[in-house]
Amino acid sequence: MKSDPFLPLLLITALAAIVPVLASRWKRIQIPIVVAEILAGVIIGRSGFDLIGHSEVLDFLAEFGFIFLMFLSGLEVDFGLLLAGGRGSGQAKRRWAQPLPMALSMLALSILLAGLGALGLRSLGAVENPLLMALILSTTSLGVVLPVLKERGLHGTRFGQYLLVAASVADFVTLFLLTVVIAAFSRGLTLDLLLVLVLLAAFAIATRWGKWLVRIPGMSRLVEELSHATAQIRVRGAFALMVAWVVLAGALGAEVILGAFLAGAVVGLLAGNGESELREKLDAIGFGFFIPIFFIWVGVGFNLRALFESPTALLLVALLVVIAYVVKVVPSFLLRAEFSGRKALAGGILLSSRLSLIIAAAAIALEIGAISDAVNAAVVLVAIVTCTLSPMVFNRLFPQEETVKRQGVIVIGNDQMSELLARRLRADGEQVVVLTESDRPVRELKRADVRCLGGSPVDPQSLERAGAATAAGLVALCRDPECLLRVCEMARDRFGIPLVVARVDDLELLNRLRAWGVRVVQPAIATAIALEGALRFPTIFDVLVDQGDGVEVGEAVLRNRELAAMPLGRIQLPGNALILSLRRDETIMVPDGSTVLKLGDRVALIGSREAVERAAALLETGLPVSF
Repeated sequence: MKSDPFLPLLLITALAAIVPVLASRWKRIQIPIVVAEILAGVIIGRSGFDLIGHSEVLDFLAEFGFIFLMFLSGLEVDFGLLLAGGRGSGQAKRRWAQPLPMALSMLALSILLAGLGALGLRSLGAVENPLLMALILSTTSLGVVLPVLKERGLHGTRFGQYLLVAASVADFVTLFLLTVVIAAFSRGLTLDLLLVLVLLAAFAIATRWGKWLVRIPGMSRLVEELSHATAQIRVRGAFALMVAWVVLAGALGAEVILGAFLAGAVVGLLAGNGESELREKLDAIGFGFFIPIFFIWVGVGFNLRALFESPTALLLVALLVVIAYVVKVVPSFLLRAEFSGRKALAGGILLSSRLSLIIAAAAIALEIGAISDAVNAAVVLVAIVTCTLSPMVFNRLFPQEETVKRQGVIVIGNDQMSELLARRLRADGEQVVVLTESDRPVRELKRADVRCLGGSPVDPQSLERAGAATAAGLVALCRDPECLLRVCEMARDRFGIPLVVARVDDLELLNRLRAWGVRVVQPAIATAIALEGALRFPTIFDVLVDQGDGVEVGEAVLRNRELAAMPLGRIQLPGNALILSLRRDETIMVPDGSTVLKLGDRVALIGSREAVERAAALLETGLPVSF
């Protein structure tokens, strides 16, 4: 009698639903959900109760989940960040110390150290192909690094940008090199290997044609109209593109994971304004169904017995864990050219996190006979150990002062605009420091209880005296372009001020500052927008400008874990506080009762001053509020 394929699928989907609930209960351990899924698979698989046998259906679903995971990994890579070399450092004297050259140097050193370690493992008879093992050990999981940095609020800082560039480069370059080495191992050194370059050429062509396609008149409107309800054209197009690239990679003799990764990168480059919504839908499909099947299936096939049957297997696990950390921590000390030794060590520990790519590479190596069952099991254990231990150690090592709550605003300028802005901020209870070389505003602002300092804005010591080390924001109203550039660069790079705003007229200067993450205000456009607002939305305009009748507008960043993943309709804000809008990454949303908040969302609030302050405290700290 033919077995029912839905029975093993029922068991796996049930585990996929239960595992996140159980993992959330182990808050002290902070075990990643994917690790819990692998462990669940081990329990029901060949190393545990052996409840699931061979299944072609599950084999296909797991492989598709694997491909989809690589697709989402490609979607995570910020090629704009790579091409720009990271934010800031635009005027660094040492080119190698900029983010992209630094990342390439760190990866080259990682591969060299991993190669030496792999040669040592071959002398023990543990591996046959040291080059393949060196690349496997050189991988980094961007999917682990990015969430950890976001949780600590470091992804927008200069240090975070260096780590993100390093992780992105490691993901992309090692995946490409793994594809070449695996193809060479399977078919030998033939001219067919050059076909892999055809895949990269196709990526460049698809990106260029895609950008031309989205600029066709009416195309954006058509896509927007078909992106909802039953059409979901963006999601359908993403899946079609992913499968097309997988087929193309297979036809060219490359690994399908490289094709899926490049497809994700193409979607990320072309998605435009709908990227956030599309990413959310694809994440829901992938992490809601296909990807858990892949990780549970990895656990099902995990051969724990092979570790104990092999004389050197247990020693191999210990050696691989040590090598895995050495090949990332040692190169990370190149970061000492820009950061402290403790930060460099913390960064190296976090970059040691390995998950999807190392498991994928080991699975392919096992399939082509490049490694044994015991080595594959050891590599999976390395992934489990590193992606569980590394974030915990990073949070312990990273200096706590970097996450101290910042407060206050520095205003740099000596004209009427700087004086008016300082008065308004101070009237709203904000801590304000005006840094200026002119005496006139200083005398007048002191009467308005605004702290004023004299000094050059391009002098780091002057900025330090103004409180740049702990300031939450800086507004640069310099007239001189060189002064403006220098101030913004120091604010972001040297002092790590999270919000930098600049008044700019010059278009070239505007684009340069935006590339650094500076929020730019053009006076002419800002005035036109304000006039339009006064004409079209007079009530809202009066609230924002006058804030009369006890109405206050405020903003808070969601850091309260209890409110994350909760619909707005279930959140009771203090007093008469209401949520106007929220910003998620680069997307501004007008929420309703079904909108689900996420950690890091920047929420705009309106209500009485007391209610807004209490609501901000609730969202940011989770501290109880008294009514």
